[in-house]
Amino acid sequence: MRVMIDACVLYPTVMREALIGCAKEGLFEPRWSVRILDEWALAAAKLSQQQEVIARGEIAALKAAFPDTMVRFDDDFARQFSLPDPNDIHVLAAAVAGSCDAILTLNHKDFPRDILADAMLERVGPDLFLCDLLSQAPDQVWRVAEAVLTQANQLSERPWTMRALMKKARLPRFGKALERG
Repeated sequence: MRVMIDACVLYPTVMREALIGCAKEGLFEPRWSVRILDEWALAAAKLSQQQEVIARGEIAALKAAFPDTMVRFDDDFARQFSLPDPNDIHVLAAAVAGSCDAILTLNHKDFPRDILADAMLERVGPDLFLCDLLSQAPDQVWRVAEAVLTQANQLSERPWTMRALMKKARLPRFGKALERG
């Protein structure tokens, strides 16, 4: 499955690490555009210049790990699409240009299912997407989740449980499914 990942899914660290870990396991093919990656960096810049520098480093690492995932298209191509928020049209255009099956986003209201269906795309949220991956490939997803938890515990001043970490990362169903094991 080829999936266009919206910036709002790439920016939260735990969510991104869980999803990218699953992509590295070969469970889906991620896609993004230059603009999506720039939106991530600009969102980090709102916190501080240091956060933007960190984000740009993470983006460079992501590009190196997935060299064939960047989708390019021109403005004329994007003009054929319409969405409730014109600022999101580039995501839809990138998904179509990248021959994606779905757009992975937290922004459900601005990606109506009927418009996406016309473009032969699904809209999926990261929580249910990860739950689906867990049901399809439990061993691989568990390895990813455990690595994310280990990293979070190394970087945090407090110890995390899997469920609490995933809940904080806006992945409550995924955390609950992992807890049930």
